[in-house]
Amino acid sequence: MSNPFLLSRVLLQFNSSDEDLINELSAATFTPDGSLWLGSDEGINVERLSLIEPCVFGNHQSYCLANFIELFNQDDEIDIEGIDYADNYLWITGSHSTKRGKPKGKNVEKDIQRLATIKTDVNRYLLARIPIVNGELLKVSSLPDNPEEKLTAACLQKTEASNILMDALIDDSHLGPFVTHPLPSKDNGLDIEGLAVRGDRVFLGCRGPVLRGWAVILEIKVAEKAPGVLTLENIGDNGKRYLKHFIDLNGLGVRELCWQGDDLLILAGPTMDLEGAIRVFSLKSILDRSADSITAQASGELERLFDLPFIPGCDRAEGLALFPCLGESDALLMVYDSPNPIRQIEPSAIYGDVFSGKIFS
Repeated sequence: MSNPFLLSRVLLQFNSSDEDLINELSAATFTPDGSLWLGSDEGINVERLSLIEPCVFGNHQSYCLANFIELFNQDDEIDIEGIDYADNYLWITGSHSTKRGKPKGKNVEKDIQRLATIKTDVNRYLLARIPIVNGELLKVSSLPDNPEEKLTAACLQKTEASNILMDALIDDSHLGPFVTHPLPSKDNGLDIEGLAVRGDRVFLGCRGPVLRGWAVILEIKVAEKAPGVLTLENIGDNGKRYLKHFIDLNGLGVRELCWQGDDLLILAGPTMDLEGAIRVFSLKSILDRSADSITAQASGELERLFDLPFIPGCDRAEGLALFPCLGESDALLMVYDSPNPIRQIEPSAIYGDVFSGKIFS
């Protein structure tokens, strides 16, 4: 394992001082035009920032996803936990998780009841793609260099209260119990917090459950079933509707995924609501797998790269993206949930970090 090297910081300038946005950034990716796209734990929007000077992003634009895809409703949050760009599409995933009530410290009886209350925001069961052309999201578009090829916004087929992926997992020997008896995300329940797309293959990293120390990455293959609707294709040697890749992250769960060439970078952190290490791993050869897999660090295919600086109570890294910086093409941009207050230099601007992708032992 190497030591992290803070290469630089980037300033993220937003149009408003919305604390739910500034303090709960949860996903990040870049598109070829240089735009930085960000997701938040709250609401139903994605955010776009543009580079306005070195290491400063501004010209904030907010896009309501309901303008491009059909949500269950306009009220529930999506809890965006993963964003990626692939083949002219911006991909977004919700957490697919439930949540437990949080004590407020004002009334003992009410706080005890809150801990017994489990809620489902159905918009969290979202996996979607939206065409993006010249940095703009569109509901329908044509490829600029091939007008006959249509790009369409679509989301994974919904069911009455979730989607077809959750239905497919009901009878799974590992994840089925977490679907039929849904534990909240911070109780080691099912919680998707990483997204990486390559062609029609979609990798979903799970913060939970962690099974006896092993984290899970789900792999699915999607195709357009009808305008606006994606379905699950058979995948792997046995014609399954999903694959499971178990990985040894030292007991941590997946917080974000990001491609580095054909290797998958994994941002890992605690599954439950506790303070602990945030680490970056590199997983090799996942694109060569056609069946369920299990990968230990001793295999040589999974490498622990470095631990992020740990500050109790803040700076929970949740967004990860490659960001060329100071001559390094594979530097790593990190954005934070519950950021350290010193990062916020004004009500609508906050710093993210850029770590070197090089190895410093």
